[in-house]
Amino acid sequence: MDRPPKLYDYLDDGQQIYRRSFDTIRDEADLDGVPAGAESVAVRMIHAAGDVDITADLRIHPRLVPAARAALQDGKPLLVDATMIDAGITRRRLPADNRVICRLHDPRVAEIARAWGTTRSAAAVSLWTEDLDGAVVAIGNAPTALFTLLELIAAGAPRPAAIIGVPVGFVGSAESKQACAENPFDIPYLVVEGRRGGSAMAASAINALAREAEL
Repeated sequence: MDRPPKLYDYLDDGQQIYRRSFDTIRDEADLDGVPAGAESVAVRMIHAAGDVDITADLRIHPRLVPAARAALQDGKPLLVDATMIDAGITRRRLPADNRVICRLHDPRVAEIARAWGTTRSAAAVSLWTEDLDGAVVAIGNAPTALFTLLELIAAGAPRPAAIIGVPVGFVGSAESKQACAENPFDIPYLVVEGRRGGSAMAASAINALAREAEL
């Protein structure tokens, strides 16, 4: 197919768009409060959100980056609460061909959700336990998933290496992220305080942790 006539003045080289985007973010975003070594994570999350102001609400534990990268280098899996995060993870960036596990469509989920009187997202988290030890967790969709993860750990479930807790929403989102940041288990975390978050931001954080290079 022939390309249609170009009617607008716009940059259309993919690599140049990418580079200029990251240059713009670094020029405009206030990264002073981001822990050393976590700048690439913050930049990718800003890129996914299209919002340089998220740094005001971004909270990254000082050990989040080294803990998550070490786990991925060791081949630990990624546990995610939404298929959109799964789809957003760039597999070629993963250092050890790491498994990405989302249990949301497991046939057991519906019955667990009914028995517990909770959401399917929360029920799916209950099926993570056999893979949870030392894993990297990314929750971007459901506050109930983040609350349930913390409750399972409190009840004796294995501890992940790191938690990216950025569920989006108007009910429970801010509270679940506060609970994650205040977790008593000494698990490194990343949260975006308040209502903002989402699968794209969660996946962008994973992509940055998987490989620091922006391109």
